Amino acid sequence: METAASLSRAPLAGAGAGAARVAVAPAAVPALASRGSLCRRRRRSLTVSAAEGASPPVSPSPTPDASSPGVWDALGGVSVLAAGTGDAVPLTELWDPTEGVAVVALLRHFGCFCCWELASVLKDSMAKFEEGGAKLIAIGVGTPDKARILADRLPFPIDNLYADPDRKAYDVLGMYHGVGRTLFSPASAKIYSRLDYIKKATKNYTLEGTPANLTGVLQQGGMLVFRGKQLLYSWKDEGTGDHAPLDDVLNVCCKAPAA
Repeated sequence: METAASLSRAPLAGAGAGAARVAVAPAAVPALASRGSLCRRRRRSLTVSAAEGASPPVSPSPTPDASSPGVWDALGGVSVLAAGTGDAVPLTELWDPTEGVAVVALLRHFGCFCCWELASVLKDSMAKFEEGGAKLIAIGVGTPDKARILADRLPFPIDNLYADPDRKAYDVLGMYHGVGRTLFSPASAKIYSRLDYIKKATKNYTLEGTPANLTGVLQQGGMLVFRGKQLLYSWKDEGTGDHAPLDDVLNVCCKAPAA
């Protein structure tokens, strides 16, 4: 399937070859909005079309292919299921397309312990999102009943949680999928640096959230920030637990000007 997104990388500024993006740890959560960390992080950007209706990401990226659709346009046909009701909702109707700021967090699936960790960090950061005028939208692979397991046991705000059983949003955005990325990616090794926090965040974890269609467990996630139809920030997980730095995401939210 042709996707609307491609990945580009920028090198770390002022860091050696062995440097890595700092993972969110317990001590880091209160300081997620630190402004000085951007120059120390590895950044990734989705390349979007320069055609009408598409907007370039904040970070520099290669010249986009003018024949590819914009990210907003590509998401126009994607619906997700509200965790609380099971109702189908067009993804692009979840925030104001003229001026609303939205953080769209794509979890792997509701039975992934690393996604429970990420959901815990997102929940702890919701006050900061709200201060930045951003709406949090968390999406996971699976059915609404699987999403409710995470919402109930973590717990996580059910009004901010959505299910994508057919992985439509992930496919459109070109998120990684497969055995190699899931089990063998070097990017997954960073989870060992934050095992204490993962243990704390997943004390109520259960495998019951795993999707019945096991191809879903091979899905990787990502993170996007929109202002209206404009894509401000994007991240594609290269491996299991390779989450976007939340201080970068929050920095973009706080900087997003009113449309």
